[in-house]
Amino acid sequence: MSTETATTAPTLFVEGEGVRFAYRRFNQGAGMPVVFTNHFMGNLDTIDPAVIDGLAATREVIVFDSAGVGSSSGEPKSTIADIAADAATFITALGLTRVDVLGHSMGGHVAQWLTYTHPELVRRVILIGTAPRGGTPGDPAEGAAGFFAAGPNRSDEGWLPIFFGPSETSQAAGRHYVKRVGSRAERDVPFSDAAVASYGAARVEWAVTGERAQEYLASIHQPVLVVNGSHDIVIPTINSYALQQKLPNAKLLLYPDSGHGPHFQYPADFVAEASRFLDQTDPFTD
Repeated sequence: MSTETATTAPTLFVEGEGVRFAYRRFNQGAGMPVVFTNHFMGNLDTIDPAVIDGLAATREVIVFDSAGVGSSSGEPKSTIADIAADAATFITALGLTRVDVLGHSMGGHVAQWLTYTHPELVRRVILIGTAPRGGTPGDPAEGAAGFFAAGPNRSDEGWLPIFFGPSETSQAAGRHYVKRVGSRAERDVPFSDAAVASYGAARVEWAVTGERAQEYLASIHQPVLVVNGSHDIVIPTINSYALQQKLPNAKLLLYPDSGHGPHFQYPADFVAEASRFLDQTDPFTD
């Protein structure tokens, strides 16, 4: 097992299709790698060390910045299809031919499209706080739209209103998350204004509805674990039900008193559930 942790692992780089991708790699060679596709305005530092280190205790974990995000070079893309293509480029640039994928929020959109367009690359999928194409939008009255309209969030504390619920218990868990993500000395480059504009366009494009918008889900036959908080104000929890219903082989896991980042609020339980899902021969019957 690697001795590197989320707070000490060096930021590495790999070239693919003219982009210099920044990434961190843990427990290399320990079974099937799980590759994280990150949320809107997220970089290498916004992923909870408790989740990274917990999963990396028994498997290889890889986190990366997509093109034009954080420390990666290139131009940020403005469609989910293009961001998913960047993810495929990154995975193959590392010489990997088969991975598990964990996608959070917009990273969940990317994980879906990556699996749909490159099924040979993906074995299993974990989707957290995300939605299908043309999913149910959030309620503007709940404040998430204002959070994103304010521009790039460059404060660890800034994630508290959306990743966590309003209760004192949930916010207390959020403060523990802030302490964990803030414990790394060497920090990634913040999400840029250009990336916000491009990814904002990708969010809009993904939200476009149509009677055939969600047909792609029927083609995703990999086992999928769908995870969310009980009250996600960014991507309403009802979208997780829709994913579980329309994906052919999906299980739904909902956490109580939680928001858009339930795996950050309940990292130990999430790591246990995710590890069980990834490890079993048949994740839903064994």
